[in-house]
Amino acid sequence: MSNIIGIDLGTTNSGVAIVNNGRPQMLPYGEKNIIPSVVGRAPNGKWLVGTPAWNQYILDPDNTAVSIKRHMGEDYHVDLGDKRLTPAQVSALILRQLKIIAERHLGETVSEAVITVPAYFSDSQRQATRDAGRIAGLKVQRIINEPTAAALAYGLNLEEDKLILVYDLGGGTFDVSLVELMGGIVEVLASHGDTHLGGDDFDYQLARYLADRFDEENDTDIWGDSRAQARLLRAAEQVKIKLSNRPFAWVKEEYLFEKDGIPLHFEHEVSRSLFETEIKPLLEKTAASIEQVLQDADISAEEIDRVLLVGGSSRIPLVRQLIIDLLDIEPEIGINPDEAVALGAAVQAAIIQGEPIDAILVDVTPHSLGIATAELRLGTVIPDQYKVLIPRNSTIPISAEELFHTLYPGQTKIEIQVYQGEKEIASQNRLLGEFLVENLEATTDEGRAQITVRFDFDMDGILQVTARDRATGQEADMTIEASLKRLDETDIENAQNDISALRPLPDTTKALIARANALLANETDGMDKVMYEKLETLLSDIALAQVNHDVLRIDELSETLLDFLFDLE
Repeated sequence: MSNIIGIDLGTTNSGVAIVNNGRPQMLPYGEKNIIPSVVGRAPNGKWLVGTPAWNQYILDPDNTAVSIKRHMGEDYHVDLGDKRLTPAQVSALILRQLKIIAERHLGETVSEAVITVPAYFSDSQRQATRDAGRIAGLKVQRIINEPTAAALAYGLNLEEDKLILVYDLGGGTFDVSLVELMGGIVEVLASHGDTHLGGDDFDYQLARYLADRFDEENDTDIWGDSRAQARLLRAAEQVKIKLSNRPFAWVKEEYLFEKDGIPLHFEHEVSRSLFETEIKPLLEKTAASIEQVLQDADISAEEIDRVLLVGGSSRIPLVRQLIIDLLDIEPEIGINPDEAVALGAAVQAAIIQGEPIDAILVDVTPHSLGIATAELRLGTVIPDQYKVLIPRNSTIPISAEELFHTLYPGQTKIEIQVYQGEKEIASQNRLLGEFLVENLEATTDEGRAQITVRFDFDMDGILQVTARDRATGQEADMTIEASLKRLDETDIENAQNDISALRPLPDTTKALIARANALLANETDGMDKVMYEKLETLLSDIALAQVNHDVLRIDELSETLLDFLFDLE
């Protein structure tokens, strides 16, 4: 049986993991366990994924896609060189790189994956993630929520029953989940969050502050220059990271801007207190989510046993202090915050694959799901009412069915409008989809038709809606994946062809790679650790050159690999 890999497709960084001998482990690329979630198109047409793309960002931001996850499920495109890509297509390039990394480590083709998403991702965002996986050549076995995955990673080593709050603050999204670990069962009691809140927002706040200081010093308007903006955003990120371990950090950018033909430099010291002042209003939103989760689960702060920090931005000292002030609990980082989600995805993948892991996942719906209704009150039609069929934080998978009837005698058709959200007025929630049920026949004495509406919500967070006329048995249904924001089958097939065409490998190179993998798999006695690691690095470099469609680099590395294998063999 081939391996099912676990993938954390993050806003700023992504990673891939598997379970090996009962323990989840990251599959590194070179010395790094994660890669930047960045895709670029070089001037020569070469695709860049990960670190090379991130390096290009400050030089050519207009041809580099960052934080694409924030646009998943939206009617949005990004132009990279001569290519116009959807968020799903950009994400597919990242997933393809992770797939290559996994295949390199496992020595076999990988075709299945578990991919994580923020708990508060909508249906269209989850479907776009599934599309990205298909384009990348992966059958997505399960979509699971990021804080749930993190709880799975932590839950493997817990012998006692615990009530745990998972605080997941990543680069672009925030989730908080209340999780009960009991007898090998990981049960999510409640979730809340914000899909547009994370480290990117902190970087933006600080970068705008730096831009204002630069403009004051030089009488300029630097934010309108895309290259200068990219450099300030990257500088802000680096300062944010440094301020997690020290009280001050310097921004030093040479030739940041030009005015009247004169290059302008920028140096500015940023204190942790200033940074915290800039981001505090944003972090207060996470406190509101914590309070909402406790309310939804009817749990007091005193009942929580542990608070786990997940996501790179959770390293910010103010986050720790916020949790202490709110819950009077010292939060902990038992697993690398950048890796916990991918490790948990690998655990779920192993469970699906049937490996002997003592964990069962019980997840919940992040939003209420229902339909728009209308009613007659004293002869007046009151439209735009919201009838919830599946309340938020319901354990999934779940099915729910309700009986409705037409508003008027003789009415022969109705439109089913499906929403997600918590507002009492239907249109104030998010419309997921709509479809028409026609040729209805009356079943009541008043001449009205009766219709049952059934919601089936699966473990991937995908919703199937079925409406049935009780008189005729006629059904109409939809899976909430017919949004205009999604790619159709032709688009997916074309995107798959495009992504495959980016990575040709000569047969001779393939043969060399097979020989190298065979040596690594056998751990040849004559190969010392230095030689082993050098061979691994060579293969990793070829994989990256393959992703980047760098033919010259592939040829160069193939020659090096041939010589290296000759010496070994």
